[in-house]
Amino acid sequence: MKINWDALGVTTSVACAIHCAVLPLLMTSLPLFGINIIHNHAFEYTMIGLAFLIGVRALTHGYKTHHGSMKPVVMFSAGILLLVLKEVFHDNAIYFLVPAVTLIVAAHYINYRLCKKTGSCTDHTCAHQHS
Repeated sequence: MKINWDALGVTTSVACAIHCAVLPLLMTSLPLFGINIIHNHAFEYTMIGLAFLIGVRALTHGYKTHHGSMKPVVMFSAGILLLVLKEVFHDNAIYFLVPAVTLIVAAHYINYRLCKKTGSCTDHTCAHQHS
């Protein structure tokens, strides 16, 4: 099975945005049951770490194997930095969240497009090889 790491990166970034923006509105009763994932720092940093690992995998492969462009890497790095800043400056989280997710999703999209554009995929593990 081939994994499209950029698609996975976009999916996890969008899931993170939904978690951060919508979950507090829908799940305000969770603390009544002793469940607190809304402002749980361990959960938040785990999600950031997951997004980071998936992004590094996708962007490293694209950079080394296909296009050699630093643009997606720089955008992704800025997005991850903003996610960390969102946790540090929690009172202003929304000001960091929206640009962070936008940059991360855009980085994955640009990486995917650059990989497909080169047409140089000879690695059978590339999910974008024939998609």
